[in-house]
Amino acid sequence: MVVPVCSRSSDIVEPLLKEQWFARCDNLATQAIAAVESGELSICPKMHCKTWQHWLLNIRDWCISRQLWWGHRIPAYRVSFRNGHPKNQKADSENMWVSGRCYQEALEKAAAQLNVNEEHLELTQDDDVLDTWFSSALFPFAVHGWPSQTDDLDRFYPSTLLETGHDIIFFWVARMVMMGQKLTGRLPFKEVYFHSMVRDAHGRKMSKSLGNVIDPVDVIQGASLEDLHARLEGNLLDPAEKERSRRGQAADYPRGIPECGTDALRFTLCTYKAQGEDVNLDVNTVQTYRFFCNKIWNAALFTLNALPDNFEPSPMSEMLADCSIMDRWILSRLSDTTATIYNGFQGYDFPIITSAIHRFWVQNLCDVYLESIKLSLRADAHRAWVSRNVLLTCVDGGVRLISPFMPYLSEEIFQRLPRRPEREDPSICVAPYPTTEEFPMFDGSLEERVALSLDIVNRIRSIQKEFGISKLSGHIVCNNDDLRGVLSQLCPTMATLSSCRKLQMTNQEPDRCLATTVASDCALFVEMEYIDVPRVLERLQAKLAKTSTGLKKIEAQRSIDSYEDKVPQNIREKHDQQVEVLQADSARLSAAVAMLKTAR
Repeated sequence: MVVPVCSRSSDIVEPLLKEQWFARCDNLATQAIAAVESGELSICPKMHCKTWQHWLLNIRDWCISRQLWWGHRIPAYRVSFRNGHPKNQKADSENMWVSGRCYQEALEKAAAQLNVNEEHLELTQDDDVLDTWFSSALFPFAVHGWPSQTDDLDRFYPSTLLETGHDIIFFWVARMVMMGQKLTGRLPFKEVYFHSMVRDAHGRKMSKSLGNVIDPVDVIQGASLEDLHARLEGNLLDPAEKERSRRGQAADYPRGIPECGTDALRFTLCTYKAQGEDVNLDVNTVQTYRFFCNKIWNAALFTLNALPDNFEPSPMSEMLADCSIMDRWILSRLSDTTATIYNGFQGYDFPIITSAIHRFWVQNLCDVYLESIKLSLRADAHRAWVSRNVLLTCVDGGVRLISPFMPYLSEEIFQRLPRRPEREDPSICVAPYPTTEEFPMFDGSLEERVALSLDIVNRIRSIQKEFGISKLSGHIVCNNDDLRGVLSQLCPTMATLSSCRKLQMTNQEPDRCLATTVASDCALFVEMEYIDVPRVLERLQAKLAKTSTGLKKIEAQRSIDSYEDKVPQNIREKHDQQVEVLQADSARLSAAVAMLKTAR
């Protein structure tokens, strides 16, 4: 026989049989199932509908009583007769119970059932309290004053959306639905969104004994390794568990947890994976998005510094006619990003939304547009006026797009931005969220042409990096008249973005140049004047050989028969990522070697 002992207090755990209160749930469950099947209640992601059906189809009577010191006391009263009444002798054996909202209501009910006067009865309320989940199931309508028909109940019940974790789909969500239907005749909400469960960076469930619990406050404010160790002393862990926790913390956070801020943590949690999958939270990822917050802040400062004192934004209709290609491109990107985010919100696809936000701020606005307008901001007054208005439009729209995820950062920036005359919002909290009606400037054809020019920029950067050249000269040959006109206007911008010595359009293929095809009717030619071909070729071939060796090594490990069974999943995922990177490096280096050999 094994004697059960509490791991926290070392006390012996002794089971004790005791009468309990139960609620019959079969009819309630039938109504809850019907609500989902009819579409009256929507569950997202849909994969959880199967779990909903499984729990409710196999439901049992619910034990709703608990022997605790806190909670809602069960409104059940044991009836007994006072001394001197004829039935007093057998009252205890009958074990009669009544329920009531208060003592007087229960007393009246007991007197009516026994057909005696109230003064002959004595009621004793049960000491048990209701199960926490029972009390929680009443939450959607109880907070508005139910059972009284209050104004708040009429106005705010039922609600629209419940967002919670899928681990309590039955314990809380299903019971709220059953209670709402039974006690109010209405569903407590129309939609349920189940978010992912947060685990540590290795996919393990967070546990104090493992030392892998990530306190959100530590991520927001930062914590040293010594602080993390010190907190273990306040936990009821045995010495062996404390030592294991210290080792876990030292392995995961050798330099402690960096200060990342609230906005970066919230944004990070919304970026992870697809709906329904667990989140393996890596503090390094949160820190990456803290740097993203810094980039947004710096872009806003650049914008404010580019605006003259007392700058008054003009209506968009006045500036659109004078916009350059890059101005129209960034406005098109803002419009497309707004549409993507709207569609993402409609389907609760937060990774799509956060990806669109990150791409707009980093790849479109900061990396391209800000760099492309630095010269135009110093150009003639009218050209600078247009660029400033477009820049302010994009920053203002971009800040409002991030506001649900980064309320603190967005508010700080919003309060510093000049307002357009038609909108004087005191706070970003009440400012309208961007829509495609506000930004209807999407131009797919223009985006394709600018994308081609950015591809040319990336190719030039790649050649400069691979060949070790600080600045090179290039020529673009294009057989498409329309495309040639656009690229001709964008040549100064491409030269600025790629740090070229010179970049120009030409009608004929120049001699002694490295050639790379950009599109079927467009090619880039790079002058070889500043390239030491033998030295660069030798260096690239050495890199290619090293890459091939690393790729073969990982492939050999993956080809073992027991690889899928014996190698942990996180190691296999790491190998997959390494193979993907090495294959990309190999393709890039092979292309560079082939280009040099052809040029010789």
